[in-house]
Amino acid sequence: MKLNKNFLLIAVSGILLSSCEQKYQSTNNATDQKNISLEPIKETKENVKDDLKAVNESKDNTNQKVTEKMTARKEYQPLSDEELRKTLTPLQYQVTKHEATERPWTNKFDKHFEEGIYVCIISGEPLFSSKDKYDSGCGWPAFTKPINSNEIVSKTDFKIGYARTEVRAKTGDSHLGHVFEDGPASKGGLRYCINSASLRFIPKTKLADEGYGEYASLFEGGSESN
Repeated sequence: MKLNKNFLLIAVSGILLSSCEQKYQSTNNATDQKNISLEPIKETKENVKDDLKAVNESKDNTNQKVTEKMTARKEYQPLSDEELRKTLTPLQYQVTKHEATERPWTNKFDKHFEEGIYVCIISGEPLFSSKDKYDSGCGWPAFTKPINSNEIVSKTDFKIGYARTEVRAKTGDSHLGHVFEDGPASKGGLRYCINSASLRFIPKTKLADEGYGEYASLFEGGSESN
C-alpha cells in the first residue's frame, strides 16, 4: 500500500514537472517571437528617419537653387534733375517731378489688366499690384490699395481750388496721383487714382528675372477678374 502511494506521488510530480517545462518553453518561444518581431519595426523606423532626412535635404537644395536663380534687384541710386530729364520722357518728368496730370482714357495703363506689379518709374520700388487694380471709369489706373503702404506718402493738395490728398512715392520722391474715398466698399472704400507716366509695369512672368521674385507668390492660385 505504501509502495502504491509513493508511486502515485512520483507520477504526479512527474506530470507537474513536465507541465512547468512546457509552460516555460512556451513563454520563451513567445518572448523570442516578440523580440524577432520588434527588430523589423526598429529597422522600419530607422528607414523612415533616413527617408525624411533625404526629403528635407532635397527641399533645402531646391530652395537654395531657387534663391540662387532669383535675380537681385539693383539698389536705387538717386539721379540729379539733369539726369532725370535725360532718363525720363518729357511727360514722365513733368508728372513725377512737377505734379502734372496726364490726359485721361488715353494713358498707358488705364485699360491694362495683365497680371504683375507696378513700380515707381524713378526708384523701381514696388507700388501697386494688378490684384488690386480695377476699372473705375475715371480714365486713369485705379487701385484699391498699395502693395507697400510704407512706400506711399500722402499730403494735402489745393492746386485745383479744393483739398485733395496727393500720393507720392517715398524713395523716388515722385508724384503719383491722388487718393479718393469713392472706391469699392468691399475693398476698403479707397481709390488710388494714379498717372500711368509715374509707373513701370513688371509682368508676373518676369518678376524673378527683374529682381521682384518675392512678389510672385501674389499670383499663385489663379487670378481675379476685374
